[in-house]
Amino acid sequence: MREALTSTAIDLPLLRRGKVRDVYDLGTELLIVTTDRLSAFDVVLPQGIPDKGRVLNQLSLFWFKLLESSIPNHIIAADIKDFPASLRPHAAILEGRAMVVRKTDPLPVECVVRGYLAGSGFKDYKKTGSICGLTLPAGLAESQKFPFPLFTPATKAETGHDENISFDQMAKTIGFEHAETARGASLAIYEKARRHAETAGLTIADTKFEFGIVKGGLIWIDEALTPDSSRFWEASAVVPGKTPPSFDKQFVRDYLETLSWNKTYPGPDLPAEVIAGTRSRYLEAFRRLTGKDLPGVDGAPSAALLTPPPSSRADPSFLRGAKRSSAGSVAIGKGEFAPGPRFRGGDDRSNWLGCGAVRASD
Repeated sequence: MREALTSTAIDLPLLRRGKVRDVYDLGTELLIVTTDRLSAFDVVLPQGIPDKGRVLNQLSLFWFKLLESSIPNHIIAADIKDFPASLRPHAAILEGRAMVVRKTDPLPVECVVRGYLAGSGFKDYKKTGSICGLTLPAGLAESQKFPFPLFTPATKAETGHDENISFDQMAKTIGFEHAETARGASLAIYEKARRHAETAGLTIADTKFEFGIVKGGLIWIDEALTPDSSRFWEASAVVPGKTPPSFDKQFVRDYLETLSWNKTYPGPDLPAEVIAGTRSRYLEAFRRLTGKDLPGVDGAPSAALLTPPPSSRADPSFLRGAKRSSAGSVAIGKGEFAPGPRFRGGDDRSNWLGCGAVRASD
């Protein structure tokens, strides 16, 4: 097992160092390097997880390519041979864990989609009976599936704790049009990803997306459906009232909950078995979702990095001209999302208020 990479030092202006990613300024573009740093409860822990950054980077590339017909993304290049020549001396660090991306004006919110009651959503529900201003029926159990996915935005913090907010608060922050578009895009992406994950025996309990503005339109940025940003559950083991086996950060969170730690900096050291167990879960998530082992890990044969989608260079103004149906929904690719509390289908959703409902058609 190689050592974890927890910091980078490249001869470029460092734009920001986040919880996991180091972002460098290339002038008209950005270089994003995904390290092996691990955060839990919004605190970066002392030890990293070997190969974690490569899993996050290459799984994001997989999803960006798989879902390129739904929404454009910020990828320009992901193969070191396509990087600017000035980055070639750093190939050993960058290979498999870096991407060159478009500059955008990022929305200052995280777009969270929940298919199941879990995590901070379950904690909020137990306290208030609601999530992000959405009042839910009484008597729901942890890990219970919602009748349709819920959109529950949150603030985005580079340091400190993110905070769940209502859609109205999101709209006041970024404007209703961008909020409506981000909500619809998030629900449409989640639905398509959920169906793919099911073929791999995994359930995406929840996930978060980030979007940026380019030329007035939204594009998908940051990471895509990774074990850092999502809860991946063993589909066959999902039972209401129980926490199923997962392939994400929950393994670390569960360990940390056993400690007398106040969830503030500095974080506690992780024992070797927790580091190894987390690594194996991330690698298994990658293998299950992509159908292949992570290239170059533990003697696996090296392989070319996933090719970035050609549509990543497309004009992102596609969302400004998206077609609206008579019901007020916006078509994205082959799917359609409803921006408000209007629902389709025969099931009674009158008790579930204020959420967008997704209808994806193949």
